Amino acid sequence: MQVVSGVRDPLVTGGKTVHDVSHDISRHVENPPAKSWYLAMAISLAVFGYGLYCVFMVLWNGIGLWGLNKTVGWAWDITNFVWWVGIGHAGTLISAILLLFRQKWRMSINRAAEAMTIFAVICAATFPLIHMGRLWLGFYWALPLPNTFGSLWVNFNSPLLWDVFAISTYFTVSLVFWYIGLIPDFAVIRDRAQVAGNKVRAAVYNALSFGWEGGAKTWMRYESVALILAGLSTPLVLSVHTIVSFDFATSIIPGWHTTIFPPYFVAGAIFSGFAMVLTLLLITRKVFKLEDYITIYHIELMNIVIIVTGSIVGVAYITELFISWYSGVEYEGYAFFNRVQGPYAWAYWSMMTCNVISPQLFWFKKIRTSLVATFVLSIVVNIGMWFERFVIIVTSLHRDYIPSSWTMFHPTMYDIGEYLFTFGLFFTAFLLFAKFFPVINMAEVKSIVRHNSENVSADKKVTEKQHA
Repeated sequence: MQVVSGVRDPLVTGGKTVHDVSHDISRHVENPPAKSWYLAMAISLAVFGYGLYCVFMVLWNGIGLWGLNKTVGWAWDITNFVWWVGIGHAGTLISAILLLFRQKWRMSINRAAEAMTIFAVICAATFPLIHMGRLWLGFYWALPLPNTFGSLWVNFNSPLLWDVFAISTYFTVSLVFWYIGLIPDFAVIRDRAQVAGNKVRAAVYNALSFGWEGGAKTWMRYESVALILAGLSTPLVLSVHTIVSFDFATSIIPGWHTTIFPPYFVAGAIFSGFAMVLTLLLITRKVFKLEDYITIYHIELMNIVIIVTGSIVGVAYITELFISWYSGVEYEGYAFFNRVQGPYAWAYWSMMTCNVISPQLFWFKKIRTSLVATFVLSIVVNIGMWFERFVIIVTSLHRDYIPSSWTMFHPTMYDIGEYLFTFGLFFTAFLLFAKFFPVINMAEVKSIVRHNSENVSADKKVTEKQHA
């Protein structure tokens, strides 16, 4: 009989066995797609198609189709870039840091979070590329080319170059970490396909699993590689968005030139990333009927992370306002006064409401454990985090030192279309992932599942006696 804690909720409910885990998660790969999947894919492809048209027009005609002007040279493009990079942070945090801290509740959610990270980083990378205009004429100059190509053009003092190294490293490590975790699960689907006599599926997943045979030495190497990658990924959680924040903090523009940006951006990235993970997991949980694996306990723990990171972000906002006053710099003070009471005040107060006030609702356990409330607030948080990036970028630029150059930024259909392009790309990729790959890490969940239903019944009786 297993020893069951009377305090902690079980991570897997429903009396699941090891066989149940394989069946419940593999059947979504093996069964034909549902009508709801086709509908979601059709909507996603339609959005992707419209966005692709807008991207093509921008590449053909140039970024003059955007709403940029001489004063506001950065706007939606960089706002969306930073927003998508932030979305991807929760995946690495859940995969790497929680693995090193032996937090077993991550096991049901890490796979989807890792996939979200990869797709979000791909979406983020599209914005700087398109911002180059004729990117085919010079995107490669952002790479450290050897001198045989001519003089070395790369400016290693530029934070934009730091972005190239940070994002490419982050993407590479996250992709390897994600795929390594998939290999044992691909082998399970391969074995089930062989039993069912589906030779095509068996051959495909055998190739994807690299012939995984599940021996003791294989598992030992697998776990060693996972720990090494977790150790490599952990500094990335802090470094990537820190480097992204340097795009602004190393400048001298009032509203950007502040030392609080690195930790503030990292906390905000984890904040928005966990919100997006919740949005996706709640839909996946309902559609794929995975309530026994993604439990209310998982959702509550993630909401607690949102409370903590949301509170850190709120403190950062207040600190910014205080320092702008305490510094005595007239231009710095006006930059923040303009955010609060200027023409973009509606965006600033939307940011404050969504990012500071709404997460505090999770202090109430009833809201923290409510699926509907969690779903709504997770979307509200990401709306607020988009407004945060918009406020930082646009309100710091649209009123500079010369009042005669003050102007407003108004997005065009191409600004909006490129943003929709990334949404279409993200959800198309995630839907394909959810259909053809196991959305939950079967190998890790099996390590925490109770042995059989009889033990579960006995465990429940023991727990009831403990509570009595």
